[in-house]
Amino acid sequence: MNIEDYHYHLPDELIAQTPLSDRTSSKLMILDQDTDEIIHDMFFNIKSYFKKGDCLVLNNSRVIPVRLFGTKKDTKAKIEILLLHELEDDKWEALVKPAKRIKVGAEIIFGDGKLIATCVEEKQEGARILQLKYKGLFLEVLNELGEMPLPPYIKAQLKDEQRYQTVYAKEDGSAAAPTAGLHFTKELLTYIKQLGVHIVYITLHVGLGTFRPISVENIKEHHMHAEYYHVSKEVAAIINKVKANNGNIIAVGTTSTRVLETVAGESESNCLTASSGWTDIYIYPPYDFKVVDGLITNFHLPKSTLLLLISAFVGREKILGAYEEAINHNYRFFSFGDAMFILPKKDGNGWR
Repeated sequence: MNIEDYHYHLPDELIAQTPLSDRTSSKLMILDQDTDEIIHDMFFNIKSYFKKGDCLVLNNSRVIPVRLFGTKKDTKAKIEILLLHELEDDKWEALVKPAKRIKVGAEIIFGDGKLIATCVEEKQEGARILQLKYKGLFLEVLNELGEMPLPPYIKAQLKDEQRYQTVYAKEDGSAAAPTAGLHFTKELLTYIKQLGVHIVYITLHVGLGTFRPISVENIKEHHMHAEYYHVSKEVAAIINKVKANNGNIIAVGTTSTRVLETVAGESESNCLTASSGWTDIYIYPPYDFKVVDGLITNFHLPKSTLLLLISAFVGREKILGAYEEAINHNYRFFSFGDAMFILPKKDGNGWR
């Protein structure tokens, strides 16, 4: 259970800095859970790996421009904040840098006073609770003053901010994109639906829980921050019906996976019901997946909770072996990188 067991060496040049012009033109690694076979393909061919009656589950959360640069009111010191999630009316949990400058009572000014943040509580690891004050509509203020919160390993400037949104993004609230979905286009989703695959949308607003690094040696001692999720009655019914008919539930991304496993865990029968709330589910080996049969995902950072989740899904040695194969074949890693499809087991719901 040592976090060092989930480390691998990645050459810097394989960290994707910019998105491809065509969303579907990324590489796609197919990992067969039954045979351990690895197939190198292209994402636009992913349609070949579904069967009629399967269900594709996507996270429709939309990234909002929550990265803000301001000044401390009294000292004029430059302050950067990343809004993580709203706790109640205009009160947000945020990451602040440099956090040591912001104590309870400190005010941060953005856009010549168009937005003012007052620290009302200090949290650990650079987090603060901020009370926001502004005029007008909050999203309009954010769109004017904020920036898209790209991960720190991306150094290049993003020319088109829509490339850090999925084409089906709808529900405002994420501090980072559910990046496994960035590969899909509306045309590809239409084609998949015409194959007889059910396409449903759930919501998880990506926050600190998803990308907070593991800082402890024993992975059991790591604690996830809670993130808001929603599953509608209609979506729950479709997923339950697909499972009952021996179709495969294929999650797009670790965020969709965590939502499905959270809701299934609320029922002894593993059936889904309409559900909303906050989840801090932390999936690491060993874990018995209750709903998800197949998983489409990007290639994740070493020693991350995301890598632990997919290791729980298919096995640590298989995943690290697949990552080594990806490095040898010059796959692009992380948010703007290439994708992996871990196929459902044939002895489960009968893939193909």
